[in-house]
Amino acid sequence: MNNSTDREFQHPGYYKSPWPVECGGNRRQKAAKGGVFARGSEAKVISVVSDKWNVMVVRRDENEFYLGGTMPYFNGPKPFGWVQRIDSESLEIINESPNLPCGDHVWCGAIAAHENGNIIKVNGNYMHVLDTDCQVLIEKKLPIDRAHNGLLILSDGTIVTKDCRLENQNNSSITRLDPNTLEVLETVQLPEGSMGRIASDLTSEGEFIYVPGISSIWRLKFNEKNLEIDQEWQPQYRKEKGAQGLAWDGCISDGSLWLMDNGDIDSVRQIYGVHPNGRVNENTHLSWRSPAPWTGKQRLLKVDLTTSKLSVIEPFDRDGGGIIAPPVNVPELETCIAWDSLNGGLAGISTKNGNLDLAWTLAVRPTMQPVVFPESKELVINSFENDKDFLIVVDIQTGELLSKVDVNARLANGMFLTPGFNRDIFYCTTGTFAKVTWQ
Repeated sequence: MNNSTDREFQHPGYYKSPWPVECGGNRRQKAAKGGVFARGSEAKVISVVSDKWNVMVVRRDENEFYLGGTMPYFNGPKPFGWVQRIDSESLEIINESPNLPCGDHVWCGAIAAHENGNIIKVNGNYMHVLDTDCQVLIEKKLPIDRAHNGLLILSDGTIVTKDCRLENQNNSSITRLDPNTLEVLETVQLPEGSMGRIASDLTSEGEFIYVPGISSIWRLKFNEKNLEIDQEWQPQYRKEKGAQGLAWDGCISDGSLWLMDNGDIDSVRQIYGVHPNGRVNENTHLSWRSPAPWTGKQRLLKVDLTTSKLSVIEPFDRDGGGIIAPPVNVPELETCIAWDSLNGGLAGISTKNGNLDLAWTLAVRPTMQPVVFPESKELVINSFENDKDFLIVVDIQTGELLSKVDVNARLANGMFLTPGFNRDIFYCTTGTFAKVTWQ
């Protein structure tokens, strides 16, 4: 497949913005221009503590930042989603949505800035269209009564989202909707269940959606009017099911799809083992730090988009590895970044000459969706240590720790970091929303 390796800082279907959706774009490359230039700099932190599950920040127009999330009501009160327009300097709320129904499902969901100017939100089995003041324009109950894991906007402006299922549950479905009415245009059942979020690629050969399944990776082609499952490209990544867990989201980069498996950790299995998803018994203890329900080491997976060839490396020595966020590849620096959240450890994998070789490791414990700055050679990610979360900056080529900042968070999860484009990063987790600026 003719896949471009160029960075896409403008995205068809989205508002003209460098970060209109989670991970910065449909390829989930998590890359931004410039850098935070942390070496030798001091970090300033603004931190807001609340009862909210803060999920992600997207940028619409210049200096228009929107924070989306849900309520972590795994039992007790009725859960709901929400969107806020925030002041990027003070983090104060400028506008806030009413409580947004989620079908009683408790999961993180997603927001995006559409090219028509509206904010799109998916949460549980509901999708909402909001105006720039966070007021609801359209509310839609989705046809699949499950929590939905993220949304993307295709080049024609239509919205796609996917319900989340684990092994031995029914097959997942992709739902495509009209952005102006939220009319369901089609629902395509996949051959398997799927846990991770979808990624999409627009190439000279067409527009494709990549879905991590239970055992295989699936590709759908968008043929302007409908989605079709590619019957010729179905690489299998998981054969010994007792040894490895399910794949999280993929990162499309350098002609390949990059993923990590071992994602359906104990707390995820508990959340998706009940219906509505996440509404567990009040005595249930949810923690991503529980031991892995498999024996295998954490793996980084590389799948060639043309040949479907699978390449694998195990960067860490300890058994029972696990993660709650996907890797990031940086082709400009011939390095892919992987980690093991359960056991701890961050690794730089050299991708020179098409190989996967361990370049460096760092004794930290990441869990989040990072941001990379290829120009400044910086990786920004978190490290959870001694019941506190920190934001760290690491040299992508050497693994050197350049900065470590206390963000006043007592709970880490797999949420999203977003660049503020002024040497700053927005940080989201349950209970804490923060901004770190290097000066």
